[in-house]
Amino acid sequence: MNKIFINIKKIVVTSTIFFAILSSPLNANPKVLKIGAIPDQNQEVLDKRFNLFAKELAKTLDVKVKYIPVINYVAAVTGFRANDLDLVWFGGLSGVQARLQTPNAIVIAQRDIDKEFKSVFIVNKKLKLDSISNKNGLKKLKNLRFIFGSENSTSGRLMPEYYLNDAGIKIENFKGKRVGFSGSHDATIALVNSGAFDAGALNKQVWENNLKNNPKRTKNVNLFWITPDYVDYHWVAQGNLDNRFRKGFTKELKSTILNLDIKNKENKKILDMFNAKKFIEAESSDYKNIEVIARKLKKIR
Repeated sequence: MNKIFINIKKIVVTSTIFFAILSSPLNANPKVLKIGAIPDQNQEVLDKRFNLFAKELAKTLDVKVKYIPVINYVAAVTGFRANDLDLVWFGGLSGVQARLQTPNAIVIAQRDIDKEFKSVFIVNKKLKLDSISNKNGLKKLKNLRFIFGSENSTSGRLMPEYYLNDAGIKIENFKGKRVGFSGSHDATIALVNSGAFDAGALNKQVWENNLKNNPKRTKNVNLFWITPDYVDYHWVAQGNLDNRFRKGFTKELKSTILNLDIKNKENKKILDMFNAKKFIEAESSDYKNIEVIARKLKKIR
C-alpha cells in the first residue's frame, strides 16, 4: 500500500511541476519558441541535447527558445495538441498521433538514420540463447519475462510487437500472459541486464551507444535479433508559427535544422548528441506505414 501511495504521489508531484512549467510567464509568451521531446532516454542526456539545440535555434533565428521537458510520451503529444509546445522531437508513432490530433501540424525534418531505423531484441545471457537471423526465431522467447520500453514508443514497443505478431507471438505467450513497460530504452537494457526481465526490445542506436559507452549496463546481455528497416524519429512543428513570429519563420526554422553542419564545431556537438551526421527532408507521407501498423495494433483508433 505504501509503495502504491509513493508512486501515485510521485506522479502527482511530477505532473504538477510539468503543468507549472507550461503555465509559467515564459511559456505563455507567444514570442518564445517552446520545444519538447519524447522522454525516450535518461533525462540528463535529453536536457543536455535539447538545451544545446535550443541555444543554436535562438542564435540563428534570433528568437527566444525554451526547452520544456515532459514526463512521458502522452504528455508530449498532449502538450503539442494544446499548443503548449511549438516544435517537438517525436518518434514515428507519437508523431503520427500528434499530427492526427493537431490540425496543420508540419513535419520539419528527420535524421539521416531515421530513414532506415531498426529495433533490437536482447536477452539475458543466463538464457544461453544464440542470436537469430530470421523473425521466426522469436518463438524462442515464449514463456519468458519480456519488457518493452514506453507503451507509445515506435522502436521500443510498436515495431517490436508488430514483428512478434508477424512471427506468431502474442502478448499472452509471455510469462504470466503479460509484458512489462520500462518507460525508456536505457531502462529496458538495465532491467534485462539485472535479470529482472529475461528479454526486451529497444532502439538499436541506444543499444549500440550503451555497448560502447556503458559496458557495465550490457555485460549480462546478448543481442538476439535486429529488425528490418522502418522510419522513425522526426521534428514536428505547429502550423501557426509564421503568424506568431514572422512571415517565412517556419521555412527559416526548417532551413536551420537542415543546415546543421558536422564540419561546424558547435553544430557537430548537436549532431553527435542526436547520433546523426545531418538532418534531412521528411514528409508526413513517410510515416503512413507507421500509422497503418499503429491502427492494426490499436495504438491509433
